Amino acid sequence: MKYNFDEIIDRRGTDCVKYDDLNRTFGRTDLLPMWVADMDFRTAPAIIGAAEDCCRHGIFGYTFRSEEAKQAFIDWVALHYGWPVKPEWISISPGIVTALSVAVRAFTEKRDKVLILTPVYPPFFAVVTENGRELVCSSLVVENGHYEVDWADFEDKLRQGVKLFILCNSHNPVGRVWRAEELKRMGDLCCKYGVLILSDEIHADLALPGFKHTVMASLSEDIAAHTLTAMAPSKTFNIAGMMNSLIVSSSSELLGKYNREMLALHLDVGNIFGHVTLKAAYRAGGEWLEELRIYLGRNVDFADEYIRHELPYVKMLRPEGSFLLWLDFRPTGLRHEEVGRILTEKARVGLNDGSAFGKEGIGFRRMNVGCPRAILQEGLERIKKAF
Repeated sequence: MKYNFDEIIDRRGTDCVKYDDLNRTFGRTDLLPMWVADMDFRTAPAIIGAAEDCCRHGIFGYTFRSEEAKQAFIDWVALHYGWPVKPEWISISPGIVTALSVAVRAFTEKRDKVLILTPVYPPFFAVVTENGRELVCSSLVVENGHYEVDWADFEDKLRQGVKLFILCNSHNPVGRVWRAEELKRMGDLCCKYGVLILSDEIHADLALPGFKHTVMASLSEDIAAHTLTAMAPSKTFNIAGMMNSLIVSSSSELLGKYNREMLALHLDVGNIFGHVTLKAAYRAGGEWLEELRIYLGRNVDFADEYIRHELPYVKMLRPEGSFLLWLDFRPTGLRHEEVGRILTEKARVGLNDGSAFGKEGIGFRRMNVGCPRAILQEGLERIKKAF
């Protein structure tokens, strides 16, 4: 491979959450961190070059998203997803979680119902409850070896007066890359009941080999008219610290409401490094990404093989996208808290607590395999020895 994803880069002392903020979550700092959803790989050379050029210029004044940057994104989604986006459909956000909160404020009122599919990324809960809205959860179910939507429950919840459905596409933490027919069914039901769709597609570019991401808004004009799509280069190219995301809607009414809330909160300025790296990523990051996806797929293969043969008391449903494993420790027979204690105190491995993703996550942990193979192997071996 052209790019060296096996290189181990020391991230400690860089003020990164994953390595330097372990104590806040785990109460200790001597852990192998395999939790926060960023990767331990240096980003694409074109992105580094764009940041270096910006830095050498030496003036970091107020900035804006250029038409060139918008066009780079438009070309990217057209090439990879067959999704035709017009420049006037595009808005911004510092990050997708910020956009979720802004959208909840823009499109719902206090005590309105907002639906999510659980288990799911913890901020989905927070942006609803912290803004005074009523959280409605529909639990995913395991069928045919992977998580699926409980369609009867999903529709039942929609008909109870839900105003907004926040979708995780692809799904974090269970790793589903939703099929087009699944998304179409979700979208059609939301249109039937007049429910707005907020589709978080931050993991879109990281569908693993053999799987293909589908943009919810690309499925029909009716679904597009009910959908606000959130995308970013942050997970794809490991540049989450650049704080730059894109919000897209073909509905001028939806986009107008979103933009008014953004302006009211003064979140529309952006970060100069975020702008230049976004443009570089979507213009010149394709080759790096293809190799990354292959490497991540091999990491998943390695983890799957190791867990099946060396950790038979842990169950893993193979992810279809991204670099996150959803591990079921219930076969150990241990209480959820005891599993956490063993992982922290004996294995000295930091994994995300599954209960943070909803009640369905009790007994589970999330493991980040977006790291060099040697680190992944060490983490798995530590878990084996501890149990």
